Amino acid sequence: MSTDAVLYDHPGPRAKIRNAALTVVFGLVLLGLAYWVYAKFDEKGQWAGALWKPFTALSTWTDYILPGLGYTLGAAAVAMVLSLTFGIVFAVGRLSDHRWVRYPAGAVVEFFRAVPLLLLMFFIFFGVPFITEQPMSIFWAVVIGLTLYNGSVLAEAFRAGIHAVPRGQSEAAYALGMRKSQVMREVLVPQAARSMLPVIVSQMVVLVKDTALGYIISYSELLQMGVNNVAANFGNVVQAAIVVAAIFIVVNSILTALAGWLERRTRRSGRAPRTKGQPVPAGLVQTGEAAGD
Repeated sequence: MSTDAVLYDHPGPRAKIRNAALTVVFGLVLLGLAYWVYAKFDEKGQWAGALWKPFTALSTWTDYILPGLGYTLGAAAVAMVLSLTFGIVFAVGRLSDHRWVRYPAGAVVEFFRAVPLLLLMFFIFFGVPFITEQPMSIFWAVVIGLTLYNGSVLAEAFRAGIHAVPRGQSEAAYALGMRKSQVMREVLVPQAARSMLPVIVSQMVVLVKDTALGYIISYSELLQMGVNNVAANFGNVVQAAIVVAAIFIVVNSILTALAGWLERRTRRSGRAPRTKGQPVPAGLVQTGEAAGD
């Protein structure tokens, strides 16, 4: 019996008719809501061509939107790499056998998960200069805040993923003479990262959107440049917000598609080629690294 058959009963004729009817009803409700929003905007003249005309000018994109998008993607890219590194390091630290490593790592993760990201950015940008007696870079204030918050969330995701790997994997690795560091690096972490890829991608999407909080400390990201600055010059805040929202949707859709491609690729590479008649070692799934891929 397949897993789908156990977890999900295929609908019968009546259920199919009911599901189709509900789909039509909800579709009509959504269309009605969209038309109501359109009509309200139209009453206020928000669809007037003069308000959208600035976005047909190349200068609007080169002076405001594209620079803001560049700053957003730059901060997000650096923060993604640092967050993944932070998450792996502190997830392994929380799983350490040594209390002097495990307890501080847990305290760091829980603290930065609990503190709102906006407060982190405020403290880093305005508080760190009191300690270092040097001005704080706006870029690094945004990046460090994103890294500490999202890295802490990813640390818990990695820790859950490592716990989800069957115990037989680590037992088989220890039986082969591997040290704990080798078991983590070559057996548990690769499998945990692969199984937690949807969670990682979701958090990366959140990270990209969280760069918009940087405008609070005057970071010239997409929200600041594409909405505030454009609206200040052309008086079209609603139109600017719609355009910027569409750009965020496109960027996050590309990120999700890239993650889907990566997941399919890692699944293929994770299947170790076997010669005919060669058995698979009991209890140990061959990863791409172990198989020599």
